Amino acid sequence: METIKTDEELKAHLMMTNAEFRTLYEQHHEFELRLNDLERKSHLSSEDELEEVRLKKLKLHSKDRMREIMSRYKLEHVAA
Repeated sequence: METIKTDEELKAHLMMTNAEFRTLYEQHHEFELRLNDLERKSHLSSEDELEEVRLKKLKLHSKDRMREIMSRYKLEHVAA
């Protein structure tokens, strides 16, 4: 089994081996793109502002869940 030394190596490993992590990563990236689109607007409507808050919450949730998966992987493979 390969030795994973950095968080970046762990993310790459989980992208290849963990479907939930991969889905969360893709969602996180999509939320980031949509937030960037909103940031490019010179003025945000009320709907845009609500969407921005919603996207930020979703993005944070996906990031937190990815961190949980990474932490669980580290705990499970510390003794290995």
